[in-house]
Amino acid sequence: MKATGIVRRIDELGRVVIPKEIRRTLRIKDGDPLEIFTDRDELMLKKYSPIATLEKFSEGTTRSLSDLSGCLAVICDTDEILYASGEGRKELARKQISSRLEQVMKERRSYIANLAEGGDIVPLAEGADMNITAQIIVPIVAGGDCLGAVSLLSAEEGAHMEASAVKLCRLTADILANQFL
Repeated sequence: MKATGIVRRIDELGRVVIPKEIRRTLRIKDGDPLEIFTDRDELMLKKYSPIATLEKFSEGTTRSLSDLSGCLAVICDTDEILYASGEGRKELARKQISSRLEQVMKERRSYIANLAEGGDIVPLAEGADMNITAQIIVPIVAGGDCLGAVSLLSAEEGAHMEASAVKLCRLTADILANQFL
């Protein structure tokens, strides 16, 4: 754990203000849920990620999705890539999501792009340099809230995402979303 040098007092209602600089750095927005951990005399706050609570399930799902589609499969929450399976997974694992992916998730609509047809490929992670030629991004929406996204990526020359891959991606997002209903 890293000390910031910032000290805040707790008010009479037990509230403490998280400084704006820290909220910005950690991408904590108004209304974001925080999980509280304690260990002896330490208190730790962590951004809550419902998708991350399904760790083993999501990890296995990503692996199965990659095996079935033959593509790089990715599951992310609203902050970072949680799981990636397939060729190129190391480029994405545990990286912060890109602002363009964040925008796709906010729109709550599936996004399909094929470079061979002039589509615009959305980078999934900030700073990830990958030669993706086709992609599907399907937001995971439960109770009206976007919890993350499921994505399939291909780097094959002239790749085109088939309808079956789109359905597989949508099914995966629906299954994950139904875990929270």
